[in-house]
Amino acid sequence: MTRWTPDPTFYPSPSDAAGAPAEKLAYVAAFDRAAEQPDAIAVIDTDPASAGYGTVVGWTDLPHTGDELHHFGWNACSSALCPTAPHPHVERRYLIVPGLRSSRIYVLDTKDDPRNPRLVKEIPAAELAAKADYSRPHTIHCGPDGIYVSALGAGQGGDGPGGIAILDHQTFDVRGQWEADRGDQHLAYDFWWHLTQDVLVTSEWGTPDMIEDGIVPELLLGREYGHRIHFWDLAKRTLVQTVDLGDQYQMTLELRPAHDPTASHGFLGVVISVEDLSASIWVWHRSGGGFEVRKVIDIPAEPADPALLPPALQPFGAVPPLVTDIDLSVDDKYLYVSCWGTGELRRYDVSDPFHPIFLDSVHLGGIVRRTPHPAFPDERLAGGPQMVEVSRDGERVYVTNSLYGSWDDQFYPDGVGAWLAKVDVTDTTFTLDERFFPHGDEFRGRRVHQTRLQGGDASSDSYCFPS
Repeated sequence: MTRWTPDPTFYPSPSDAAGAPAEKLAYVAAFDRAAEQPDAIAVIDTDPASAGYGTVVGWTDLPHTGDELHHFGWNACSSALCPTAPHPHVERRYLIVPGLRSSRIYVLDTKDDPRNPRLVKEIPAAELAAKADYSRPHTIHCGPDGIYVSALGAGQGGDGPGGIAILDHQTFDVRGQWEADRGDQHLAYDFWWHLTQDVLVTSEWGTPDMIEDGIVPELLLGREYGHRIHFWDLAKRTLVQTVDLGDQYQMTLELRPAHDPTASHGFLGVVISVEDLSASIWVWHRSGGGFEVRKVIDIPAEPADPALLPPALQPFGAVPPLVTDIDLSVDDKYLYVSCWGTGELRRYDVSDPFHPIFLDSVHLGGIVRRTPHPAFPDERLAGGPQMVEVSRDGERVYVTNSLYGSWDDQFYPDGVGAWLAKVDVTDTTFTLDERFFPHGDEFRGRRVHQTRLQGGDASSDSYCFPS
């Protein structure tokens, strides 16, 4: 008799995940802004005992050009252990990799040769459009009943509504559109959930035509980018509640719910306020029969000499923080906030989510600062901490420096480069690892965006059992 056992990288609780072995590889999305070379998945050695530590040790080119790889994720994760999971024996084996510009989705197998992922399936844009009426796939989350894919646009054009499509866990076929009743939701971006409470949360950026060629000043000052957060009935797939933060708060992007399945709060990052160029962090939480959303962190803009600023910022004489990613440690203790404009990665203690305490930060790059990495003190860096990924045990934080090709070009018009840095974390220290800094030519002329860690990371898994 065959004995079925779950994938050993699936964990019933956050504490089980935090006690798992450290990752030995990281997978990084690498894209060619000029669309002359194919985009790729770069594989980085993250084992400090390895001779190849901190270097690119694997590379998989994709078959087309012009995809612009952005966010990607695993086909399966710890949510497969939830009591409602119909596929408890799937493996964390495949990377689901969307092209944000091309609307193609790739499936890469990492099992046989983890350093050289192998392309096993391509889902064309036409299939996503025909079966789910979506385009511009953005974020991947592995759910207990399928693979969830957020999309920014409708299937037939640059406008919305954006939303969520579902892929089959094993065949990767597009099942269809997730929403049964979206109400007035039109803009889309990130999504996450409280699985044990049947709640799904979504945020807003803009439709493809609003972001394709960079930030549009008229839309920003007209307060037309996303400024709402939506709460859905996960089982019924219906919109239950929408909270408007106020239209001065433009681009409600990254969502990070508490990992503790008994908690019902999470964090939301807002890129910019059009009133003062500040960025902010908000907490959603249950209140009565619904949810409330409260601002808990303000990060102000920094005054700057207009001569040092790109044209888009010169009239303001300041550098906005531009919070473009956040990440929450698996123990729900630390929130990491990337300030891509000022070139800073901040750490907050959020043990009390309503009263975060700023602890420390590191600087790299920045529109004005151009802070070098300590391993290369004479090399002024462009870009800034952008995508953030935290190891399961919370001891390592990885950051890459590209946001989105056209937006890179607006805020770093002299070039954004490509780099991946690692920060070592303890309760009392927050320091850059001088041995770990793949950058420049190591990425073969591509820019780098999201990082995924072998075996899972702080933003890849959901848990259904408390620690």
